[in-house]
Amino acid sequence: MKEYKRTPNQTKILEGMDKVYDKLIEFKKRMNSELVILKDNKITRVKP
Repeated sequence: MKEYKRTPNQTKILEGMDKVYDKLIEFKKRMNSELVILKDNKITRVKP
């Protein structure tokens, strides 16, 4: 299997996406709001 190397920009983008995800979960918990996700090809609402 061939190993893929990421460019510095790709690494920064992925790190930024991780931060956004963490902040989204934190926000949803603080606001006591449902999180809408796609699970098994169905839209599901999850209470954090």
